Amino acid sequence: MTDTDTPARAGRTTAPRGERIADWTDGRLGIYNFRFLVRKVFPEHWSFMFGEIALYSFVVLLVTGIWLTLFFDPSMSETVYHGSYGPLQGVRMSQAYASTVHISFEVRGGLFIRQLHHWSALTMIGALCLHTLRHFLTGSFRKPREVNWLFGFTLLVLVTLEGFVGYSLPDDLLSGTGLRIAEGVTLAIPLVGTYLAMFLFGGEFPAHNVIGRFYGFHILLIPGIVVALLTVHLILVFYHKHTQFRGPARTEKNVVGQPLFPHYTAKAGGFFFIIAGVLALLAGIAQINPVWTYGPYRPDQISQGSQPDWYMGFLEGALRAMPAWEFSLAGYTVNLGVLIPAVIVPTLMMAVIALWPFLEAWVTGDRREHHLLDRPRDHPTRTAFGIGFVALYLVLFFGGANDVLAQEFHLSLNQITWSVRIGVFVAPALTYIVTRRICLGLQRRERDTLLHGRETGRIRRGPDGGFTEVHERLDRQREYALLARKSYAPLPAPAAEHDGVPNPDRRRQALRHRLSHWLYGNQIAKPTPAEMREALAHLGHSAEGHTALGTPSANGHASSNGHGPAEPVSADSGAGRRPSGHGEADQEPH
Repeated sequence: MTDTDTPARAGRTTAPRGERIADWTDGRLGIYNFRFLVRKVFPEHWSFMFGEIALYSFVVLLVTGIWLTLFFDPSMSETVYHGSYGPLQGVRMSQAYASTVHISFEVRGGLFIRQLHHWSALTMIGALCLHTLRHFLTGSFRKPREVNWLFGFTLLVLVTLEGFVGYSLPDDLLSGTGLRIAEGVTLAIPLVGTYLAMFLFGGEFPAHNVIGRFYGFHILLIPGIVVALLTVHLILVFYHKHTQFRGPARTEKNVVGQPLFPHYTAKAGGFFFIIAGVLALLAGIAQINPVWTYGPYRPDQISQGSQPDWYMGFLEGALRAMPAWEFSLAGYTVNLGVLIPAVIVPTLMMAVIALWPFLEAWVTGDRREHHLLDRPRDHPTRTAFGIGFVALYLVLFFGGANDVLAQEFHLSLNQITWSVRIGVFVAPALTYIVTRRICLGLQRRERDTLLHGRETGRIRRGPDGGFTEVHERLDRQREYALLARKSYAPLPAPAAEHDGVPNPDRRRQALRHRLSHWLYGNQIAKPTPAEMREALAHLGHSAEGHTALGTPSANGHASSNGHGPAEPVSADSGAGRRPSGHGEADQEPH
């Protein structure tokens, strides 16, 4: 045998099948170029789950919605029911309503899928509301995420419209009543109301095209836009990197958490099945939207206690609370009783939510990128405003159930309506004041805890016979998180003139000064480094195993302010930088 002979086949090594498949796929799709996504880091916090709940509920919605399209008939042509549900035998109804009853009683698993679809919609909208509130209270909408905030807000509006459109498809008495209200709201819009009503409903209500048109919106137009916006929204989340709360080793330039694969993928997969399981459990044991008990829609009938789904409750409450004001202008009737509560108020509410990031950036003059989140208590005014907004929503929501509340609690309907009218102005104001005071109280408590230590519950008797409670220094992680809080200050008052030249922007700067004082004024300042050195010296924390003031710590690094070193950080977490809050006081640029 010569040295040029081919080695035996048994001596060759063959790549595993999985590797060969991956190589084949990479040669055609270039999947190896996306390996950086595998190490994408996601931080951990319970509030981050709201967005995941909304996403997973949307997946369930898509699957169940595709299944329902196989059996639903969006026709408004009349038929006589001869199905298995006895109370509706011989009743004239639309094909849409008849197919809904058919799905509920005659298609195997049809009622379960209908209810799963409905519960998923309610859960998704609720999770999106909480997701939006979390972003607002923590300030994650700041640069560079303003555009993504608009995408997320648009998703919330579209999903709400999608829920209302889908809720209207069965053509039962309850959803028909909601459609009649929607037509009245559309007609109340000046100048373009009649044209919009003709476009949406195809004629005088109840027209014969409304269900078919809404069906196209529900299964094609709105879902397509939602999927596109959701894709862009998630891409921007990856591009901007995930926000995180302040803590040891967490800076504006890194993310501390778990990689996408395998940790986050496994957790997200398990969480998806938990969400799907809970939704399936609700669909199996909790009845929702029993259209067979309402009957088909008839314009001459309506039932007491008719309520929309919860996400439209605030609009119903606003309509019920508003007095029936109207006036004539150039021969046209302007119905303020519908225009103000159903058009102007919701538009203003949505505009405030959508434009808040730009308003806050203009007021503060802050143009820096923010990747660290604020706790709600760190911004008392913003938090109080957001919770006051929620209070307004809840007042209107309960106002939409004034007839049910009057019946169940034996109250006067007029008294409830007047309570809602007063509560629209009083409840948000009181909520704002109370919430802001709570935030300031929490800030003051944290300052006292930093300066005086935490209460241990141990009582010590002194030589003079007196008793004092023993306080200890906070643990390092908690102490660092409290000291890392940013100190925000209002803008200075503008000068009337400079070197004898009048200030041309004085009015605009004065407005910004007043707004910034409203936003950032009267906050509780963090302890200064001198105050912390004095406090730590008083606590005598070296006896508890902490580093004494000015002495080397265990790793050989000295601590001039008595804090000692922070916890070890990773190579990409900004090691060597001085943590925020341990040096000079932080000040936002304006």
